[in-house]
Amino acid sequence: MRYGTGAWPWYLLALVVIALDQYTKGLASANLEYARPVAVFSWFNLTLHHNSGAAFSFLSDAGGWQRYFFTAIALAVSALLVAWLYRLQRGQWLLALSLALVLGGAIGNLWDRLVLGYVVDFISVHYAGYYFPAFNLADSAITGGAIGLILDSFLGRPAAGSEEE
Repeated sequence: MRYGTGAWPWYLLALVVIALDQYTKGLASANLEYARPVAVFSWFNLTLHHNSGAAFSFLSDAGGWQRYFFTAIALAVSALLVAWLYRLQRGQWLLALSLALVLGGAIGNLWDRLVLGYVVDFISVHYAGYYFPAFNLADSAITGGAIGLILDSFLGRPAAGSEEE
C-alpha cells in the first residue's frame, strides 16, 4: 500500500525543516556581522556568509546565471521529491524521513535564492586552522537526508511479490 495522501506527516516534517532553517537564518542575519566569526567552541563559530553558488560556494563567482540554474534544479528536485514521497510504499519510514529532510533543506535554500539572491550560511566548523565551508540548517538536513538515502539503499527491501512483502 502506498502513502498517497498519508504522506502528509512527511510533508509536515519538510515544512518544519523549512521553518527552522528560515528562523535560524533570520537570527543569524539580524545578529551577526558579515564574515566576522563569533566563537562558540574552540572548533565551532557562527559566521555570517552569503553564498551565491552551490555547495561549498561552487560557481559563486560565475556572474549571476548560476542563481537561475540552481533555482531551476531545486524546483525540479523538489517536485520529484514531493511525487516520490506520495508514491512510497507504507513502512518505508527511513526512505520517507530521508526524502522529507532533503525536500525541506532544498526548499529552505531555494527560498533564500529566490528572495535574497544568495543562500545565508552561518555555521562554521574548523580544526587546527582547517575550515569546513560555512553551512546552514538546510544544508544539514540535506546531508542527513542523503545519509539516510544511502543507509536505506543498503538495507534493501523484499522484491515485489515476495512472501516478506
